[in-house]
This record gives sequence, C-alpha cells and structure tokens, in this order.
Amino acid sequence: MRVLPCLLLLLFSLLMPIPMEKMTAQDSVRVQEFYRLAGEIQEQIWPGWGGTPAPLLLVTPTNEFLTHVAKAPQGFTDAGDGSFVRARQFPTNFQATFPAFGPPSVIVVGTPQNTASKTSTPWLIMLMHEHFHQLQDAQPDAFELVDQLGLSHGDKTGMWMLNYPFPYEKPEVGRSFRNLRDRLLAALAEVNDERFKPLAAQYLRQRRAFFRLLAPDDRKYFNFQLWKEGIARYTEVRAAEAAAHYQPTREFAALPDYTSFLEYGKNYRQSTLKELEEANFAESKRISFYSFGAAEGFLLDRFEPGWKEQYFGHPFTLDEFFEKSGSD
Repeated sequence: MRVLPCLLLLLFSLLMPIPMEKMTAQDSVRVQEFYRLAGEIQEQIWPGWGGTPAPLLLVTPTNEFLTHVAKAPQGFTDAGDGSFVRARQFPTNFQATFPAFGPPSVIVVGTPQNTASKTSTPWLIMLMHEHFHQLQDAQPDAFELVDQLGLSHGDKTGMWMLNYPFPYEKPEVGRSFRNLRDRLLAALAEVNDERFKPLAAQYLRQRRAFFRLLAPDDRKYFNFQLWKEGIARYTEVRAAEAAAHYQPTREFAALPDYTSFLEYGKNYRQSTLKELEEANFAESKRISFYSFGAAEGFLLDRFEPGWKEQYFGHPFTLDEFFEKSGSD
C-alpha cells in the first residue's frame, strides 16, 4: 500500500514551483560591494545622496535578479537571498537607469563581462554613474519636467533621448564644437590661477557663440544631455577618485578580475579628458556629451565651487552657472 503515498508525493512535487537559479557567488559579491562602496563615498560627492533609493536589476544570460526593493513586482519570485528573480527579459549588455517597474528608477545592468566595463572595479564605478541617475530621477516632478522640455515629439518610450536629431554632422556646428572643446581643455590644463582666469573667460565667450548657432530645441537637447549624462560622468570620475583609498572586502578583492581602486581612480579623470580630446562630434554624436559635460563639471569646481548646491534647482541646464560666473 505504499503506492498511494508515493503518488501523493509525486503530485505534490509537480505542483511545487520550480526554483529559479540563485545569483552566482561572484555576482552576489559584486552587488553587495556596490552598496558598501556607495555607502562610504556618495555623501562625499553629493550631500544627501545617501537617502536615494537604489534598487538594482542584475541581468544574467538566463535570469534577472532584483534587489533593494520592499516588494517584488509581478512576475518575480523570491530567490531566498534578499533578491527576487525572473527569467531574463533585458539584453545582457544593458546598463541604464529608468523606472522599469514604476518609481523609483532601477539600475538595470548586465554582469561585468557582458558590459562595456568588462571587469569588476570599473563596473562598480559605472554603477555609481547609474546610481547618480537615481538621484536625478528622485527630484520632485523630475519626469514631468522632462516632458515639459517638449523634445519627445510624441515618443513615450524615452528613446528620443538617444535618437534626437541633433545636427552633429552640420559643418559649422562641428567646427564650433571643436573650438569650444579645445578652449575647455586649455582652461582645465592651466594650473596657475591667474592664467586660468582669462582662459576660462575665453571659454565662456566661445560657449555663448556655440549656443547661438543652435536652434532652440537643439540648444535645449544639448543642455539636457550635459546636465543629465555629462554630470553623471563627472560624478563617476569623482566616485573613482573618492574610491582610490577604498578598502574592498576580502571577497571582492579575491575576484579573478579585480583591479586596484587606487590605480583606476588615479587615471580616470585624465582618461575622460583624453576621450574628449579625441572626440569626433559627427561620429561620436551623443556620446560626446559624457566627457564634455564631465569636463564642464571640473571647470565649475574651479570657478564656481558651490555649484552643486544649486544644481538640482536648475534642471536640465548648466547655463545658470556659466552665465553668472565672474570669470568673464
């Protein structure tokens, strides 16, 4: 008479949900290290940043793991390790921040080897860039204010931010951008404060001349990208520098692709400026805004040191800081 209990056991096992795989040990170490690093450095860079929700969706080849949320969205199951899991839906090379499940914005990111970061230390610093987008998106009425720019032209997906028809290939725009870029780099390269002032003033004049070339919507888009992505790259560089003396956990330092935070932080500002120096506006297109906006952040640190206190009060433009500067 043991057939019935066996049948019942088989039926019970068939009715039980099939457990999804858990996050790998290495991925778990990386994700935990991101939150540990952010907790140590974020307030040094942007006071008040520490109170920003930071949910993260890790995209692996087969699954997606959501962590730092109070409640799992529909379609996720409990992975049993503080995260929730579902079958993969996003590309494995994804690295973006948006309200994937409604506010707050979620960092959606692939594992290091599948993204442009390639290894663990750059991946953590890149996550600080994405985490800064969470701070931007957490500002009052952030998404409504983006809509009010009037640049989407009916696109409700947000893809207009990537595909906006900015005149990157227009010859006069390219020439003026190169001139502007060169003056910005020259000002940043000058270490002597007295010689820096006239170089900064020249830059401000050229900046106004460049913007006069642009149609009103193009100017709004350029400013939006500098404010959004450029200052996120600036924050990424500042995070790399702040992390230069960060002591990682033994588990993170033992990862096979671990590299020194000190070495990475020491070189990242210069590599960003080198990226800007080599940028071809017609080819790089919106990617040029990342290094250019970061460089403008570095410039503001020198002649308008309190600019970050007012940054969120002037959404989607840095004009306010350059126009009121006494450097001209």
